[in-house]
Amino acid sequence: MKKFLDDIKRDIKFKSAGPGKKLADETRQMGSNVPVKDPACLSVSGVYFTCPLTGATLTKSEREVHIKEAILMRFEEDAVEASVMMIHTFNKDREKVKVAVDIISKYVENICKNPTEEKYRKIKLSNKVFQEKVRSVEGSREFLQALGFTSVMLSVEGQEEEEEFLVLPEQSPDALELMKERRDRLQRGEPVRAQLDRQPQAFRPSANAQRFELPPEFYNLTAEELKKEQQQRSDLVEKNAMLRTKAMREKEEQRERRKYNYTLLRIRLPDGNLLQGTFYAWDRLPVLFGFVRESMVDGWQPFELIAPAGQKLQESEEIALAECNLVPAALLTFAWDAGVQADIAAAGGKPPTLLKPELLESIRTLS
Repeated sequence: MKKFLDDIKRDIKFKSAGPGKKLADETRQMGSNVPVKDPACLSVSGVYFTCPLTGATLTKSEREVHIKEAILMRFEEDAVEASVMMIHTFNKDREKVKVAVDIISKYVENICKNPTEEKYRKIKLSNKVFQEKVRSVEGSREFLQALGFTSVMLSVEGQEEEEEFLVLPEQSPDALELMKERRDRLQRGEPVRAQLDRQPQAFRPSANAQRFELPPEFYNLTAEELKKEQQQRSDLVEKNAMLRTKAMREKEEQRERRKYNYTLLRIRLPDGNLLQGTFYAWDRLPVLFGFVRESMVDGWQPFELIAPAGQKLQESEEIALAECNLVPAALLTFAWDAGVQADIAAAGGKPPTLLKPELLESIRTLS
C-alpha cells in the first residue's frame, strides 16, 4: 500500500506542478501588469478558500494541488472513500466520469448476481471498453483495488504472452453486500471543492466605507484585458454618456458584471460599524442574508438589507448578487424590521445586540 500511495503522489506532483505553477505565474503577471496601489491599501488582500478536508486556508493557485494531496492522504484511512474522491474530483469531464461509474457499477452488479462465475471477477486490462472508458478515468483502478481486485498476469487462449488482469477472489455473502454499499458510495460521490472563505471582518464607522480597492483576483479578465479595460474606461463613459438608450445601458451593465468572479460587500449596521465579506458574483441573496445572520448575535430577528440604489433586497428571492448590481463591490445598509422592533420596545425589551464578540475582538479601522 505504501508503494501504491507513493506512486500516486508522485504522479499527482508531476501533473499538478504545471497547472499550479501556471496559476501562480498568472497571478504574479496580473499583479505586475495591472496598476494597483500598495497592497496595504487594498480593501482585502486577495481571494481565499478553505479545504473541506483539512480546513486549511488556500489561495486560488494552491487549491488544486492541496486538495489532491489531502485526498491521497485519505488512502491510509479509507481507500474506498479516497478513490471515490479521486474519480469525482480529479476528472473534469463529468460525462466521462458518469460512464466510468456506470461500467464499474455493472461489474459489481454482475459479480453479485453471479458470485461463483469466475469470468465476472476478471477484468482484462487490454479490453477496449475498459481502456477507453474506465482506465482513462483517474481513480477508477484505485477504486477497483479498494474493492479487492488485484493485478495478476494470466495466459490468454490463442496468445503466447500473458496479459494483465484485475482479479477478484470469490466473495462471501457479507462481502458482496459490502461491495454493493461501496458501489452506492461511488454513485453518490461528488467532487471535492475548496469553499470560498468569506474572510468576515468588522470595521469601525468610517467615511471611507464606500471606498474599495480590489486585488486582481476579483476580475474575470486576463492581465492584458484588465489593463486595456482600465485605460479605456473613462473615455468610453464620456463618449457614450449622451448617446446610449436605456436598453443599451442595461446591456452594457450586464456585460460589465460578467467581468467579475467575486464581489466584496460591506454592510453598514445601525451602530455605524461595518461588516465585510467576500462572495461569488453569482451567489444568490439567501447566501448574503445567511452570512449576515451568522455574524450577528441576534441574527434570528428579521432585518432588511438596502442596496446602494435604495431598493430593498428580499431574502427569499433567488437572485444573483451580480443581477442586483452588487459587483464588484458595494455598500449596503442594514435595518432591523421596524414592526418587530416596535413590539420589542413596547414590551420593554432591549435593542438587539449586533456583531458577535469574535468579530468585535478583531475590529479594525478602514484606511
